[in-house]
Amino acid sequence: MNAKKKRPGRPRKGSAATKSESVLLRMEKREKEGFAAAAELAGAPLSVWMRERLRRAAKKELEEAGKDVAFLPAGQLD
Repeated sequence: MNAKKKRPGRPRKGSAATKSESVLLRMEKREKEGFAAAAELAGAPLSVWMRERLRRAAKKELEEAGKDVAFLPAGQLD
């Protein structure tokens, strides 16, 4: 029998699901604590919570300015 051992931990994401860009964001400790508390209330990891809020804000501002929303395919609502 040539069965592979099951590895502990979360399964790897496929290449389409991984993020390739990052942003360094400096903030005050109290800001991060507040964001972390809000993310915890939402039941989401801090990075997911921040990305969702930034996407929401960017979409609103770009649409109000009549600009394309680069992270949404044409005609798709978030």
